[in-house]
Amino acid sequence: MKTLDCQLAYTPFLGRLASAPDRILLLDYDGTLAPFHIDRDRAVPYPEVRPLLARIRAEGTRVILISGRPPYDLAALSGIEPRPEIWGSHGFERLKADGSYESDVLSRQHQTGLALAVKLLESEGMEPRVEVKPAGVAIHVRGLSRSDAEEVIEKVRRLWFPLLSEFPLTLFEFDGGLEIRVPGRDKGFAVRTILAESLPEAAIAYLGDDRTDEDAFRALSGKGLTVLVRPEYRPTAAEVWLRPPQELIRFLEEWLHASGGEL
Repeated sequence: MKTLDCQLAYTPFLGRLASAPDRILLLDYDGTLAPFHIDRDRAVPYPEVRPLLARIRAEGTRVILISGRPPYDLAALSGIEPRPEIWGSHGFERLKADGSYESDVLSRQHQTGLALAVKLLESEGMEPRVEVKPAGVAIHVRGLSRSDAEEVIEKVRRLWFPLLSEFPLTLFEFDGGLEIRVPGRDKGFAVRTILAESLPEAAIAYLGDDRTDEDAFRALSGKGLTVLVRPEYRPTAAEVWLRPPQELIRFLEEWLHASGGEL
C-alpha cells in the first residue's frame, strides 16, 4: 500500500466527520502521543495533545487509547482528563471511561511461563530494564547504543526461546525491546472489538507508530483511516504517514475543526 505524507491524504476522511453518526479516534501512546523517553515513567504527551483531545471529546468524539502499557499506569502517566477508555497490555486489559475494568484470566501455564521469563532476566541482572505486565514480560533497550541493544535483544531471545516449546507463549520484537507474551490478544483485537460495538457508518481512525500497531492497521483496513506517526518512514499497512509533533498536532486540529469545534 502506498502511504502518503500530505494533508490531502486524510482530507476526504475528515470531510465525513461532521455528518458521521459516531466519531472514534483510536490512539497509541508511546511514540505517537508522547515522545519516547529513556525513563518510561517520564514519557508525557506533547504539550498540545491534552487540551486538543479534551476539545475533540467535547465535540462528541470517542477517544480511546490502545497501548502495550497497563491501563491504570497509562491513565496516570498520560494525564488526559476526563480519563478516556484505555485498552492496555496489547488488548488484554480494558479500562472503560466509566471506570469499569475487564481482563482475560491467565491459565496456570501462562502464569508459570511468564514467571520463569522474569526469573531468567533477574538471573542476568537485567531488572532495571524489565517491565512485567499482566500478560507479558518486556525487556527495554532504549537508550543503549545500537550494538549494545542488539546484543541484549539476542541474549534475551536465547534465554526465552526454550520457554516457547514448554509454554503457550510467543515472542514479539517491538521498537525498543523484546516481549514474551500470551498470544491471542493484540491491538488488532481491541480494534475489532470496538468496530463490532460501533455503528457501521461510524468514522474511525487509528494512529500509531510501532510494529505492534500494524495489527490495528490491518484490523481497520477498509473500515477507517490508518495513520503511521513517526519521524522516519518505514514499510507499513497504514494509509497515511505523519511526522510528529507538528503534523500530528495539525491532524488533531483538523479533526477538531471538522467536528465543529474551534481552537
